[in-house]
Amino acid sequence: MDTYELPCRIRTSRQKKRLVKTDRDKQLIKLSKRRSELCKQIRALPKVLLEKPYQSGWKRYFVLRSDIAVSTRAEFYATLLAKINTVEYHHDKTFKRKKRRKGRYGYEIKKQSLRVLTPYLWESSNLGLTEQEKACFSQVEFYNVKTREQEIRYVFTEPWRYSLKIAPHMITHKKLLDTELVSEADLIENQIKCNNLGGRIHVLTNGRKYNFWRKYTSLAKYDMMTKIPKYRSKETYLELDF
Repeated sequence: MDTYELPCRIRTSRQKKRLVKTDRDKQLIKLSKRRSELCKQIRALPKVLLEKPYQSGWKRYFVLRSDIAVSTRAEFYATLLAKINTVEYHHDKTFKRKKRRKGRYGYEIKKQSLRVLTPYLWESSNLGLTEQEKACFSQVEFYNVKTREQEIRYVFTEPWRYSLKIAPHMITHKKLLDTELVSEADLIENQIKCNNLGGRIHVLTNGRKYNFWRKYTSLAKYDMMTKIPKYRSKETYLELDF
């Protein structure tokens, strides 16, 4: 009995182009995964103790007031402070920054406040707030200019229990450096930047997410148009540059 070989399927030009594009996308996804792995490995490198620590500017943070530190609830407020404390760094001990006043530059002391909690942190178990600690906060609503929405924050109601302390910022540890990992990560980053692959990688890994800033700029343009008085002439309206 004679046997006949089935003819192989011949791909069209459109299918060939699709295969080339699919293979390229797979290579980009593989490149993005490798970059993420290298970043994780670099962050996971341990710190090494320096033989000679050195000072790098100053740091400012909150501590318990002297009278609160000797009170009966000192342990409670110290535990709460560890969750809402903030640290700022500056090259000068005075923590002053430039501010323009009536055409001239002056200096003012930079303000620092305790941590303001978002609703996510308020309900999250990572912060670990107890019911007694939550009773020390008050709910505040404010209008966010960027998002144009009312947002809720939780603010500590008794900030006077803490005071600011300025101390030298000493560098005692240094991150261990792996030259092979860093060189490979830089090579991948340069390849993505030089070939403009960031946009396609973002679409493949994160999807076509909604661009909020495009909507924000369009809303700002619309608001600018609605602020034009009705008594303006047509020529004046056309002269405006949106």
